[in-house]
Amino acid sequence: MQAESGFDVGGRLRQLRLVNGLSQRELAKRAGVTNSTISLIEQNSVSPSVSSLKKILDALPVSISTFFAGDEPGATQMFYRAEELTEIGDGHLSFRLVAARRPERQLSIIHERYPPGADTGEEMLEHEGEEGGVIISGEIEITVNGESRVLGAGDGYYFESRLPHRFRNLSEEECVIVSANTPPGFSDGGQETHHV
Repeated sequence: MQAESGFDVGGRLRQLRLVNGLSQRELAKRAGVTNSTISLIEQNSVSPSVSSLKKILDALPVSISTFFAGDEPGATQMFYRAEELTEIGDGHLSFRLVAARRPERQLSIIHERYPPGADTGEEMLEHEGEEGGVIISGEIEITVNGESRVLGAGDGYYFESRLPHRFRNLSEEECVIVSANTPPGFSDGGQETHHV
């Protein structure tokens, strides 16, 4: 995450852990991960998946939005160059969040890239809110509440996120999606709020 977004994930996690007066061991116990996971993330030796990072932050508790906002004052930036989008993917799936450092935002807009064979996992995702998107290139199979469709470039989707859902790229080419969800994904201390 650090290299692509210019954001020091390990340093920020260490800062928040210390502010909360927790040892690596205590944070690991609360988050249900190993001590070495916390240590490796803090050293920026590994890039945590969004779900792993969210699990750790929930144990603090700190929202993903607040995590990426750092200690910067609330910016009023309205336009973002490609290199200013914050990578919150896991190194395999790419999820680049627009305005990640604006904790007051009311929705999440994400530029997503699914390489061939990418899958959000066998366990269906469910959370509060609504989400939608448009496929920019490639194809993606989306399953919502037991119904599956393969969508291609120009196609879109929109559904209530509480319905069980899953995204899979079954094709031989990368799939690119621009999506939005509300309430803003990665901004509360609850369960996973987007399909990552």
